[in-house]
Amino acid sequence: MMTAQDNSASGAPAPATPTTPSGRVALVTGAGRRLGRAIALGMAAAGWDVAIHYRASADEARAVADDIAAIGRRSALLPCELADEAAVRQLLPRAVQALGRVDCVVNNASLFDYDSATDFSIGKLDAHMHANVAAPILLAQALHAATPDGQQAVVINLLDQKLYNLNPDFLSYTLSKAALHTATTMLAQQLAPKLRVVGIAPGLTMVSGDQTEAGFANAHQQTPLGRSSTPQDIVDAVLYAAAARAVTGTTLLVDGGQHLMPLPRDVMFLAK
Repeated sequence: MMTAQDNSASGAPAPATPTTPSGRVALVTGAGRRLGRAIALGMAAAGWDVAIHYRASADEARAVADDIAAIGRRSALLPCELADEAAVRQLLPRAVQALGRVDCVVNNASLFDYDSATDFSIGKLDAHMHANVAAPILLAQALHAATPDGQQAVVINLLDQKLYNLNPDFLSYTLSKAALHTATTMLAQQLAPKLRVVGIAPGLTMVSGDQTEAGFANAHQQTPLGRSSTPQDIVDAVLYAAAARAVTGTTLLVDGGQHLMPLPRDVMFLAK
């Protein structure tokens, strides 16, 4: 197992790591922490080499690289600010340079700041659209360009069950995820047959914001199945989408049925 580390925001990966691919390679955005970490490690355990994108969580990303090394797979550390178009355009080529190829992009990284109709601003919407929509589209574009004729790669976009169960909380975030959901269909139409593009919509999966552990546990049970999604549920869905060669332009809801229970507010505010 060998790891290529890149400590610049947009430069080339460090040399001295062979670029001959030993298997499938995935680029996972936001892979240093939380759900991205789980996806990166789950894919490595399933035999994937992983390009670990991160923005500010360098120490956590290095820990993920160490864990992937322990599994026996290769990784590359790729810092990038997803709001920077020029840097995003270089992200996939840097992953290819480090690991020899990229077969899958998992667009996991997401800005998730609170706003509503009463405190909405263009600046907040713009920030969400850059990180949550524009960057995934640019990475899909780059993967399509990097995939040889006659081969097929896959883009997996992390969405949100909230798109099927709207409430007024997190307005800019929700608008950005709605745009990415639509982009999933449009990219699947235009970038086939080289690319499949699949959405995965988790439910309440990890503690976020000001939520307490007790509040999260209570909220997590508010579904028809008695529990929402776990990180492992999302990993399993990602692995399925990455392998399901007849699946494109659709979204898998992985939420314990959370989207079937309309609520007037985001569940984190109702389950205390």
